[in-house]
Amino acid sequence: MLITLAQWLQAWSPEFGFLRVVQYLTFRAVMAAMTALLIGLAFGPWVIRRLAELKIGQPIREYGVQAHIAKRGTPTMGGVLILIGVGVSTLLWFDWGNRFVWIVMLVTFGFGTIGWIDDWRKVVKRDPEGMPSGEKYFWQSVIGLIAAVYLAFSVSETTNLRVIELFLRWVQSGFSNDLPPKADLLLPFFKTVSYPLGVFGFIGLTYVVIVGASNAVNLTDGLDGLAIMPVVMVGSALGVFAYVVGSAVYSKYLLFPHIPGAGELLIFCAAMAGAGLAFLWFNAHPAQVFMGDVGALALGGALGTIAVITRQEIVLAIMGGVFVMEALSVMIQVGWFKYTKRRYGQGRRILLMAPLHHHFEKSGWTETQVVIRFWIITMLLCLIGLASLKLR
Repeated sequence: MLITLAQWLQAWSPEFGFLRVVQYLTFRAVMAAMTALLIGLAFGPWVIRRLAELKIGQPIREYGVQAHIAKRGTPTMGGVLILIGVGVSTLLWFDWGNRFVWIVMLVTFGFGTIGWIDDWRKVVKRDPEGMPSGEKYFWQSVIGLIAAVYLAFSVSETTNLRVIELFLRWVQSGFSNDLPPKADLLLPFFKTVSYPLGVFGFIGLTYVVIVGASNAVNLTDGLDGLAIMPVVMVGSALGVFAYVVGSAVYSKYLLFPHIPGAGELLIFCAAMAGAGLAFLWFNAHPAQVFMGDVGALALGGALGTIAVITRQEIVLAIMGGVFVMEALSVMIQVGWFKYTKRRYGQGRRILLMAPLHHHFEKSGWTETQVVIRFWIITMLLCLIGLASLKLR
């Protein structure tokens, strides 16, 4: 039977006392981050060379920011490097019996596959638009709904057998809309305020969070290093929440619902942080490689899924405020343009250009200024989100 590196070390720990430390979740999280970081740094140059040899270069829209024309041909699909680091590191250090990590991995690599196909079409067909939005949204919806239905019953139970039992009771009840309190929507900064979602409300909210987060990160990924560092910060903060709700002691003390097994998500979050930092080494301005949809869609989906499992959907919206504003800027810009075109015969724009980071570029900010300032904003928002742990 296959076992992880962490389990192998634990099996030997009775004879080698210094290895007993591997049973600790925090130690395995540190090792997961270091493993992913080293994998990224070691294989990064090879991946970049390989992408360049395959002529997988980033197409640039002619109507975009003119300063970006010089980036044409820079290797894209670098998100593959992130997924390799996350996948290998997580498999080495997490408990393979943990159902929550597996569902996060399913969403991550499922969305990564969609992004890979999209990027491949952009490169092979030389079409900057890639996969049609309808097709992309359909497959995102399929994965998002599968995860949403599973999590609706999973967050309230301790094993997959209990999940199946809860699901069967739901079917036998004639699809009632009741779920245990653990599945309620929590309001940050309030001790006892939560709102029952019911089965259909939970599935709907989970779907929106997962698919929405995936597309929001993808829209943010437009400048060198702009998306990856906020992903690292938000993912790391969500890892703290996973550790808390997965602990019977800390969750009780901080008035969070205890979700057995959620703590193991700290391993995935740490691996994502390590792989993200390794990617930033090559993605910092001027970027040697771009993430592409293969990385952005996958990482966004991962953040959304982790937030749902830890019952921190609203906190994700707070900490990922940059992602939210980027997505809203596109929605507002497109909506206003279509409305004014229908109303006045000519489309009008609110922003100089969407997404929001391009508006600031058009306003005179340099690319580095936009990126660093968005990082600072994300850091502040993550601190506000983490403050909700105690300020309740």
